[in-house]
Amino acid sequence: MNHLKDKVRAFWQANPCGIKFANAAPGTRLFYELVEEHRYQKEWHIPEAAGFASAQGLKVLEIGCGLGTDGAQFAGAGAEYTGIDLTDAAIELAQKRFELFNLPGKFQTADAEKLDFADNSFDLVYSHGVLHHTPDAERAVREIYRVLRPGGRVVVMLYHRDSYNYRVNISILRRAGAQLLRWEPGVSLVHRLTGESLQSLRHHAAQLKNDQHSYLKSEEFLSQNTDGAGNPLARVYSRVEARELFKNFAEIELRTYFLNKRWLPVIGNMLSRSAESRLAARWGWHLWIYAKK
Repeated sequence: MNHLKDKVRAFWQANPCGIKFANAAPGTRLFYELVEEHRYQKEWHIPEAAGFASAQGLKVLEIGCGLGTDGAQFAGAGAEYTGIDLTDAAIELAQKRFELFNLPGKFQTADAEKLDFADNSFDLVYSHGVLHHTPDAERAVREIYRVLRPGGRVVVMLYHRDSYNYRVNISILRRAGAQLLRWEPGVSLVHRLTGESLQSLRHHAAQLKNDQHSYLKSEEFLSQNTDGAGNPLARVYSRVEARELFKNFAEIELRTYFLNKRWLPVIGNMLSRSAESRLAARWGWHLWIYAKK
């Protein structure tokens, strides 16, 4: 378990989440502006789903703060914000983001499975796309429960097992496409069809060539095809599994969002936002859990 945690830490230390979406020097004002613009254009549901606007006066803990993009929205709305991340790289970039934009907040490098906070410390614990990467998600959820005050809320996003992305894109289309990566012309073809970078596809091709059996195992294939080649751990959760994970909480509500149009050949870019929302409500890749202690 510790060896896997070390691999997870090393991957995200080298690849801070969201850094690839800005064509500007990391740590500059332009960099953070481009990251934020990309995030909320592509995942336009986040501000409402996360409830940034209603955070005024709340003590908020974000687990997996990344570049501080969502944290800046909480802080800007008047929350007393604390962000933690497993990697020093993320913490340094998040702190720089808050300094540049003159936002109040506290940060520390920390493990979601061993939170260094007293019981009943926070009104809201928020975590977007993080807990499906930690080896012991159950322990992390127990820690969230511990640090929440009675009546406090948790808002967590996990990858959705019963989504179009997992059931069709990853399990069928990407698995079939992986066979094309055995040859350079196939790599170029997949690049033209999907828009995925040649660098990423060649990384996948090298891993496939190095150990085809391991790469094509269901769990390994999922990990490699979510957040980039080399990602050591990702999981998906059904609604039933998510409810089981948060069974100690009360008033559990589940919603699904985000249908990446790039995953829908031909028709994807033709979808209106309302049509996208209706499809995502059933087949969305992001399963949001809302619960109360």
